[in-house]
Amino acid sequence: MTLFPLHPAHLSVKGEEATEVSNQMATTTDQQQRKRFNLHLPIHFRISHRGETSRWASGVTCDVGSDGVTLRCRKALPVGAHVEMVIEWPARQNESPIELLATGLVARSTATTAAISLTAHRFRVESGSESPMSAIA
Repeated sequence: MTLFPLHPAHLSVKGEEATEVSNQMATTTDQQQRKRFNLHLPIHFRISHRGETSRWASGVTCDVGSDGVTLRCRKALPVGAHVEMVIEWPARQNESPIELLATGLVARSTATTAAISLTAHRFRVESGSESPMSAIA
């Protein structure tokens, strides 16, 4: 990730190299323009890695956007692992809770936080006493 992206006019490369550099910069700029919302919401998640699926764990989101979620966790998650998530949404519909069901891949992880790049997501309205984890399982 470039902290101070250069404008293509400042580059001394030509032809295909300039196009490649320009495309890389556009990708970085697009990623930086995606809005993240500072939401601290309860999240339940489980990891699938190397054919094994973990038990459900819980945490709290740090931020949420249309392309990803950053969450607080108790240990580092394996980078590249598939993640299933159920986020308890703060809104309700007709007094019924709303959940954001999502899947993604671990992009970065430390001992206390993980950044997840979303591959799919949808909202679901809870209609009974069903456990939130049974929605994906």
